[in-house]
Amino acid sequence: MTPTDLPGPLDRGRLKARLAAGETTFGTFVGGASSLVAEACAAAGLDWLLLDLEHGGGGEEQLRSTIPAAAAYGVPTIVRAETTERIRAGRILDQGATGVMFPRVDSVAMAQQAVRAMRYPPSGERGVATYNRACRFGLDPGALDRADEQVLGVIQVETLGALREVDAIAALDGVDVLFVGPRDLSHALGVPGQVGAPAFVEATEAVLAAGQRHGTAVGLLVGDGASARRWAERGWQFVAIGSDTTVLATALRRELAEAGRGPS
Repeated sequence: MTPTDLPGPLDRGRLKARLAAGETTFGTFVGGASSLVAEACAAAGLDWLLLDLEHGGGGEEQLRSTIPAAAAYGVPTIVRAETTERIRAGRILDQGATGVMFPRVDSVAMAQQAVRAMRYPPSGERGVATYNRACRFGLDPGALDRADEQVLGVIQVETLGALREVDAIAALDGVDVLFVGPRDLSHALGVPGQVGAPAFVEATEAVLAAGQRHGTAVGLLVGDGASARRWAERGWQFVAIGSDTTVLATALRRELAEAGRGPS
């Protein structure tokens, strides 16, 4: 058997291929700093998990246990980095993450920097090492040759700068998903939290149109399954349904109401 045939926690570009083929996928954000809760989310049948290092409760140490826990159910993990710094993406990918989400990208130049951080030289700046999960701890050095084509690059469109340049960002090689952060973008547009406001609707339509022009998937975060279905029906392929903590809190509040107790 070749290294690519062996079982393990690596996605090897399967999620990227699904999105490129036009499939709709659903995931959730993981911010509770618990690999066991992340595993439960994977067991529920999601297509992917998004481990959040920007707003989540834990740090980089979570990658060691969360990625293989989710992969045991065939679910890949994308990680939202804190910044577009080269070292952040490299460390995430070395741990076997399927891809990297970059927040607060404000321009084409920043998006280009993010892509370079995910790629090995000469096309990028990612540091080269094989004694890590991504290379099966030295047993699969050929993973270095495959990585640039398999890693999923997710660029967030949540600032006015990114919105102005969204068409050029969508056209970049290495940008596989444009992801709208509804809270950030609605605040930037002056309509905080108002996802039905004309300015926000127009902005999301611009993102979707840019993605469709360039064959780039588009995604966003929504609060529930019904909303996820509506956005998916409009052509959004990479849809996050809440987070581990919000889904848990919402479910418990609903069950308490069923038990006859209102919110305290």
